Amino acid sequence: MSLSKNKARLRWACRRGMLELDVLFMPFVDKWFEHLTEDQQQVFERLLECDDPELFAWFMGHEKCEDKELNAMVQLVLERAKA
Repeated sequence: MSLSKNKARLRWACRRGMLELDVLFMPFVDKWFEHLTEDQQQVFERLLECDDPELFAWFMGHEKCEDKELNAMVQLVLERAKA
């Protein structure tokens, strides 16, 4: 899949039911996604398959994601949001 089609698909997947998640995911895809390694891109796509309440708890620090790869991606998204 071409990068532009993949990015459009990802932008659509970033549209969540919670504004707090939208403001984290949308800028991350626009600014940082293409700079990730292929493995990191796959982990990010897997992250987007998670349910909103679960994502909200991880990103707001209420819970820690037990999956090491997903947790690392949560931390990366949070770091990039502060940049």
